[in-house]
Amino acid sequence: MKAYILKLTFEDITPLIWRRVIMPADATFHRLHQTIQAVTNFQSTLSPYHFFGVTIDDYFITDNEVIRADYADNKYSSKKAKAPTSIKIDAIIEQHGEFLYTYDFGDDWRIRVELEEIVEDYYFGYPTLLDGEGTAPPEDVGGPPGYELFLEVYHDPKHPDYLHTKSWAKQQNYKPYDAARINEYLKMVKIKKTEWQLIDHDNYHVLSDKYRGPAN
Repeated sequence: MKAYILKLTFEDITPLIWRRVIMPADATFHRLHQTIQAVTNFQSTLSPYHFFGVTIDDYFITDNEVIRADYADNKYSSKKAKAPTSIKIDAIIEQHGEFLYTYDFGDDWRIRVELEEIVEDYYFGYPTLLDGEGTAPPEDVGGPPGYELFLEVYHDPKHPDYLHTKSWAKQQNYKPYDAARINEYLKMVKIKKTEWQLIDHDNYHVLSDKYRGPAN
């Protein structure tokens, strides 16, 4: 099936934190949001701020229902507010090649979504993490500046707030980058039916695949 290889890169964070994923075509922006949440340490919990937005062409695509309701008859920053379940990424990513995904209207995380390749030989109905680097920030840490301060305390056992910060990070589900764990999460982001007849598998246990590699 047709699929996109995308590189997802956090902006304003040093050293770079990035993920490379492949996801089936025909995915909505809602599915893209779920994919980004799965490959980071974000949890998209209920909060006044935990929404995302993509400004592209004539649209502001967001899962913030309040914004969409308030601007149903008017434009939001000169754009039409649209639900992420109503727009697919295909035409937009193929035309523009990249766009910014903004998450958490408080912390204001910005992740650049870049199209690296379009392929026709991906057979899984859900995304797959191909590569990546760096541990993603936890939820509600205060954006890039807050994350920088968080890391200073988190890695300094002599800091007076060290134990509190470690405990808070655990509550926020702050985990090191783990490709195998992430790929288990991504199986829940179902976009299409998996084409098992084209995959080398034994009772749905993948033996080998170009994008998922050999079985462990």
